[in-house]
Amino acid sequence: MTIDALAGLDDEQRAVAEALHGPVVVLAGAGTGKTRAITHRIAHGVSTGEHEARRTLAVTFTTRAAGEMRSRLRSLGVEGAQVRTFHSAALRQLRYFWPRLSGGEFPEVLPAKARLVAEAASRCALPTDTATIRDLSGDLEWAKVNFLTGESIGVRAAQVRRTLTFDAAQVAEVQRAYEEAKTRRGVLDFEDILLVTAGALDERPDIADEVRGTYRWFTVDEYQDVNPLQQRLLDLWLGDRDDVCVVGDANQTIYTFTGATPDYLTGFGRRHPDATEVRLVRCYRCTPPIVVLANAVIARAPSSPSSLVLRSARPDGPAPTVDAYDDDVDEAAGVVRRVRRHLQDGIPARDIAVLFRINAQSAELEEAFAEAGIPVVLRGTERFFDRPEVREAVTRIRGAARAGGAQGSLGEEVRAVLTTAGWSAEAPRTAGAVRERWESLAALATLADELAEALGDSLSAFVVELDARAEAQHAPVADGVTLASIHSAKGLEWRVVCVVGCSDGLLPLQYAETPEQVEEERRLTYVAVTRAADHLHLSWAAARQPGGRAVRSISPFVLGTIDGTSAPAAPERGSISAGSGRVRREKGRKGPARCRICRKALVTGQERTLGRCQACPVDLDEELLEALRAWRLETSREKSVPAYVVFTDATLMAIAEQQPQSESDLEQIPGIGPMKLAAYGPQVLSLVAGRR
Repeated sequence: MTIDALAGLDDEQRAVAEALHGPVVVLAGAGTGKTRAITHRIAHGVSTGEHEARRTLAVTFTTRAAGEMRSRLRSLGVEGAQVRTFHSAALRQLRYFWPRLSGGEFPEVLPAKARLVAEAASRCALPTDTATIRDLSGDLEWAKVNFLTGESIGVRAAQVRRTLTFDAAQVAEVQRAYEEAKTRRGVLDFEDILLVTAGALDERPDIADEVRGTYRWFTVDEYQDVNPLQQRLLDLWLGDRDDVCVVGDANQTIYTFTGATPDYLTGFGRRHPDATEVRLVRCYRCTPPIVVLANAVIARAPSSPSSLVLRSARPDGPAPTVDAYDDDVDEAAGVVRRVRRHLQDGIPARDIAVLFRINAQSAELEEAFAEAGIPVVLRGTERFFDRPEVREAVTRIRGAARAGGAQGSLGEEVRAVLTTAGWSAEAPRTAGAVRERWESLAALATLADELAEALGDSLSAFVVELDARAEAQHAPVADGVTLASIHSAKGLEWRVVCVVGCSDGLLPLQYAETPEQVEEERRLTYVAVTRAADHLHLSWAAARQPGGRAVRSISPFVLGTIDGTSAPAAPERGSISAGSGRVRREKGRKGPARCRICRKALVTGQERTLGRCQACPVDLDEELLEALRAWRLETSREKSVPAYVVFTDATLMAIAEQQPQSESDLEQIPGIGPMKLAAYGPQVLSLVAGRR
């Protein structure tokens, strides 16, 4: 059966598909169907006989994207075309030609370089903790893809204002020790695969001729993410030919820290004056109000790398909103309320995402969703209590508690323990793993401050609380609301997207000081906004913790892009709707919840669920609690969900303590919303009545 590869394409996409000869550059905005355009181009070239499938190579950056392209080509009847990542394509060629290059067995490819980098750092008398090694590995990768060694590392770092893990001379010393360690073991890392393949093509004309005879037509996806080493390999594949189609969006360049640069995309026309340029600006993903906001965010850049202006091809939809909250705990609770409403409206959990700038922001969100019984799936980050630095810190805190702790407040004791793990009160000015590690440990220190009064400054009680939180945050890996960093969300989309932490200091990050760094943060915001198809909710909090100083202000990337945000927003909670020019008040807690026994402020999520301080005495019906747990276990098995998705332990304990007599009483317990009340209310009330 013959498939018309041009059927169903819009005019812009059709122009891409019909541009079959010479260099082609496709400037494709978010949600404009770039993958559809380039796969139909390959299919059209094959179906017309202008291209041969077996001599076609398409490269992209992730195995997921490569798999998607292969699937689409199969559906278009194209068999034999190669679709691979840069590394996969290079590795395949290198393995094939290795007998000619070496004569020996193909060397082992390191699955991860951390161990050898740590060995090299140790030989140079430098720290070897996990976070430092991760950042140092990033420096070595950046240097290699930019062909930097020795003194050139420092020169180039100064030019691009890159903050290295150590001074340039030390990084260069580690680089030498690392390369020597690989040579002794006879292994290659992932960057070596590209470098050695490029070297073989450059130095062996016979090998270069064979590769160029095998592949004639090239397609490069996400071209804005190409680094100098990948561009060098592409040039060697092409030789003196120019049958290459590149597609990308300079507005989505968010990986410059790895060596990626949009210059190859934006300068394609200068290098290929006869290139065909096609712009895809018709957005099929986002509704018009979301597109208007995305355009406004990127248009305010001092020097935008791209003049693409999106136009939505969808019917009108709800306006994006901006929610202002008192603190991060309040913000997490507000996001859960919004998500719950969308779930009640029939939107599946898998079609909803909550995006954040740094991994440390996920902790409050994980807890809030766990308390609400809404399953989540984390993408691109480990759960807060699963992170190595957090596990190590909790172990140290546990040991200190067993030793009797020290004198001082809970916050002071925890900070003293964290200091032994290499943490300092002053935040590092660098990005990367060291900064993320610091943020995670700082979150533990802040948590200790929040819990100090409720726990009576007891380090042992703090350990119990940490264990309870770790247990409560387990969630299924199947259907759930996605929690993801913005970086890991690139290339994905959801019907509903909530972007949290839209405050100055998070978007942009506080350590983004140079104009280039700030503009990359702007592009990150643009990427986050354009992940939303139907509903977009931005939010920010004035303070880090309940009762903390309201020192934050709304993100400058959001300020002025939505009606009602033209002036600095006060730390008053409400919802600003695009096009409304006013603040909508939302139902929520007014000030901190109070203990029903001693009337002190409740800080932790578990305390708010119980309605009391942990230290306050209470009459607990142990038999009712066991009956509730047995019922929960049976119900969870019937529904094939984890038990805590039915009700968390804290919710069951609150029921056993308060013994509600009506649905209205039951609904007052946090974690029991309308859906759970309807599903489980009669059974729970029956169990309570039976005990009475």
